[in-house]
Amino acid sequence: MKGGIARFSGELQGALRKRGHDVISVPFRALYPGLIAKSAESSLPENARLVLYNPLSWPGIIRHIKSLKPDILLVAYWTGLLAPLCFVLRHLTGIRVVVLLHNLSSHESFFFEPFMRRVLGVSTDGFMTLSDAVGREVSLVMPDTPQLTLFHPAYEPGDTLFSAAEARKELNLDAQSPVLLFFGYVRYYKGLDTMLRAMPAILRRAPDLRLVVAGHFYEDVSRYRDLVDHLGISGSVELYPGYVTLERTALYFAAADAVVLPYRSATQSGVVQLAYGYGLPVIVTPVGALPEMVRPGETGWVARDSSPEGFADAVLQFLDNREGLSSMRPAIEAFRHEFSWEAFAVSAGSFLETIAAER
Repeated sequence: MKGGIARFSGELQGALRKRGHDVISVPFRALYPGLIAKSAESSLPENARLVLYNPLSWPGIIRHIKSLKPDILLVAYWTGLLAPLCFVLRHLTGIRVVVLLHNLSSHESFFFEPFMRRVLGVSTDGFMTLSDAVGREVSLVMPDTPQLTLFHPAYEPGDTLFSAAEARKELNLDAQSPVLLFFGYVRYYKGLDTMLRAMPAILRRAPDLRLVVAGHFYEDVSRYRDLVDHLGISGSVELYPGYVTLERTALYFAAADAVVLPYRSATQSGVVQLAYGYGLPVIVTPVGALPEMVRPGETGWVARDSSPEGFADAVLQFLDNREGLSSMRPAIEAFRHEFSWEAFAVSAGSFLETIAAER
């Protein structure tokens, strides 16, 4: 399936298998009405039968899981809409469940979310979280449930790599100009409009700077095109809406000097770890766990707040240090090794074994 959480699940599956664990995936066929899941190859595995919004697809999956007789179920969780499925899996299979929390609260909250949290609370035997921020949130609302606080591992670049010169030529970007990249799904909470509103102040310092925006827009892209025109920055912003393949991902990151995350809210972000995988520093807002993922001045910069003015100041710090970006590579590389998939799998595997043994 597309998206950061799908990639996370795939990477984790591989890392656990390398540690000697047997891992069987139970993939979704679809999550929400009208959004049929597709892989990068536009095909789905044969066992992709689970449809989140259709409970009629759940009994067959339950029978399948029970027939496998696994020691434990590990469920990726990022929205309250998954709570009923967790409840059914836990109580109709009788198998212990650990929930891997990407988010405890949905980025776009629903009025019934408090109820869904209660459902989740009686549906799990343990939590794994990816940041201290989410870990503290879980401890407040479900203090008696065993919890392991981990981290979001760094993503390694794919097999296709480009030089900066090749990438910039392909994207028609000047070889010497500073280039910022906003990457991934474009949703309100990710603050692309904040970045755009920061651009006039940034361009007064660096008129040749370019912002590249690449990802699937959950909102009407015309809204952002209109804002770009209104701000008079159309010559400095490139929009590439749509799903980004692994090859195009490598192209965009190779062309960039830094990756921007002007988020209004956040838990953790795979985009930070993807940037580190390509050796790039990040510029983030001080929300959620994003500051936990940045060593200021070594792997990136943290804005003083989430306003356009605050974010513009952080970008100006990047511009002041642009000549020294190569000196940041060792710190970024060290971060990648410290927060590796191997280290994650060692801790996660031990925790899963412990919960599974508590019969």
